[in-house]
Amino acid sequence: MDPLTCPFCNPPEEEIVLANDLCYARYDKYPASPGHLLLIPFRHVASLFDATDEEQAALLALVRGAKALLDEHFHPGGYNVGVNVGTAAGQTVMHLHVHVIPRYTGDVDDPRGGVRGAVPEKRVY
Repeated sequence: MDPLTCPFCNPPEEEIVLANDLCYARYDKYPASPGHLLLIPFRHVASLFDATDEEQAALLALVRGAKALLDEHFHPGGYNVGVNVGTAAGQTVMHLHVHVIPRYTGDVDDPRGGVRGAVPEKRVY
């Protein structure tokens, strides 16, 4: 993906809800639940495995900040945190982004398995 056409490069200031020197957070435009955040490096990098150690640490720090913000404003009962790497894993924007998805009691009938739901027949074990 060309950084000139990448939807995560050069974010509008009004979309940024949290940031540090290397990464920023914004609300997902197609949220899985209320408060769903994307944590994104400012540098155009395709995957978590291509990110520098410093970018990975900055993303993890932003996960903590995201939880604090979401706890304060949305009061979820839990969280799913995940990264899609490659088209086979469902990545559609080839710029690294970490999903922080607040979860709410009763939002699905049976939440057991969590992120294992990426492969539906493997979710419940």
